[in-house]
Amino acid sequence: MNKTYNPNKADWFELLKRPTQTLENIENTVNEIFNDVQRQGDKAILKYTEMFDGVKLEGMIVSSEEIENASNSVSEELKQAIQFAKQNIETFHIAQKTKRVSVETSKGIDCWQEKRPIQKVGLYIPGGTAPLFSTVLMLTVPANIAGCKEIVLCSPPNKEGKIANEILYTAQLCGVTKIIKVGGIQAIAGLTFGTETLPQVYKIFGPGNQYVTVAKQLATKYGVAIDMPAGPSELLVVADDTANASYVASDLLSQAEHGADSQVILVSTSRQLMDAVSSEVEKQIKLLPRIEMSQKAIDNSKLIYVENHDIALDMINEYAPEHFIICTENEDFYVDNIANAGSVFIGNYTPESAGDYASGTNHTLPTNGFSKAYSGVNLDSFTKSITFQKITKEGILNIGNTIELMAEAEGLQAHKNAVTLRLKDLISEKSGTSNLKIK
Repeated sequence: MNKTYNPNKADWFELLKRPTQTLENIENTVNEIFNDVQRQGDKAILKYTEMFDGVKLEGMIVSSEEIENASNSVSEELKQAIQFAKQNIETFHIAQKTKRVSVETSKGIDCWQEKRPIQKVGLYIPGGTAPLFSTVLMLTVPANIAGCKEIVLCSPPNKEGKIANEILYTAQLCGVTKIIKVGGIQAIAGLTFGTETLPQVYKIFGPGNQYVTVAKQLATKYGVAIDMPAGPSELLVVADDTANASYVASDLLSQAEHGADSQVILVSTSRQLMDAVSSEVEKQIKLLPRIEMSQKAIDNSKLIYVENHDIALDMINEYAPEHFIICTENEDFYVDNIANAGSVFIGNYTPESAGDYASGTNHTLPTNGFSKAYSGVNLDSFTKSITFQKITKEGILNIGNTIELMAEAEGLQAHKNAVTLRLKDLISEKSGTSNLKIK
């Protein structure tokens, strides 16, 4: 593991760089596939599925028979675990519901805001080296609580043209309306444009590799919203002498095994702990079945020593981690002052794995520093806020002159006239004259 001691602030940017590919190369590929899918629909999607996933599909929609067979193949023990996690995730997301916000801003002027579900959403569930059925829970549960009518799930097929049994079981458990065997850039393109098989959606959710992340960003160019830029997973742990080195190492490895492009960082005020964590990582990684992939991520990992917690906090806020674990004596210092993080895990007994699976919080989070401006997926991600207003005669009399003055100052005469006409009618009504007499 790469150790750095007391780095200068001027060097933080280079030190904390994510291990990503050149964006231009990715964008060219994504643009090419998007254009192809827009022109040729299903034909293009099937072509790229064969090219990238190594399977020639007869059809892309998962049948009810496939779902039933998959569900029967999942052990009862795992089903119970999934249902327990689902219950916790539902509890946390139901608690996020808000009532209508209503206020009389001035006499006769009522304004209110109500939430409405996004009608059609597309959920991207990564397959690849680890079929993330937990992500199905994280996306479908809030979508259903919000009241989304059409929930379309896309996930890449394996060499046999199938989606993992656990993904299919969880999808049907959570009320997905359509499951499609498509992954990668072509899935995002299909959800963006709509094809003979894939419906066009209003918003796309879900994590993915760098190609999927860029594809989602390109989708916004065509009027489709996305949850956030969510690429390769990352974790930053801050720890001092009170931390358990074995636990910290296990947390770093839990993120490293996501993929070779995952990034894990330890920031510590203790040189001794850093050395102990490094030794624990070397010991624990040898026992992992995904050792080769984990080792590539660990080779790019950082162990950074800083002299005090103030410096550590500044560095962490600059990095803006997706996952942030606090293992320090004064944990409140970080809890109270962290400004940029996707999700925070506090104390020696709060592993990041809990948030990935079953504690109740959502694990679809902003990466690559985007937690400086983006939130992780939550109930509001699946809704829109619509504002309403109703103005009475008294209300328009109270506010009318203000609108007229402002509209005239901006040179928007039609805006002013829309108020002036109403005011004239009300004034004439008060004086007993009709609108026809007003010139």
